[in-house]
Amino acid sequence: MRIPMFLTESRQRWIATLILSALILGGLFVYTFTALPSVINGNSYQAVFLTNGQVYFGKLVSTRGSYKLTDVYYLQSKQPVQSQGADAGAEGDMALIKLGKELHGPEDWMLINRQHVVFVEQLKGDSRVVQAINKAKAGN
Repeated sequence: MRIPMFLTESRQRWIATLILSALILGGLFVYTFTALPSVINGNSYQAVFLTNGQVYFGKLVSTRGSYKLTDVYYLQSKQPVQSQGADAGAEGDMALIKLGKELHGPEDWMLINRQHVVFVEQLKGDSRVVQAINKAKAGN
């Protein structure tokens, strides 16, 4: 087969390498932006564990480069830090706090950088956290 002058063998290899690289990068892009969102049920609650040790509960959706968490709650110790003893962190010592009640008055949503998410857990409808959220909502 005769190769046109402008498509020499070296140019053909270069074009093939370029196309292959584009396909690989495109696949990585699609995987990065769709892998986690494909398993998240946006109608139920998730626990989002961050690299700083904080855990937030809410409804998670994927946005470009980050995750958006809405209807946000987090756990806070009921005891002052100085008085925590051996039982610190026990279930009875924790309170579920609704985001937005803090002194600085944030909105009830947050954007979370994907790099700071360690893992996400889908919460069952009968989990104690979801039950506490539903109870708090019913009281308002």
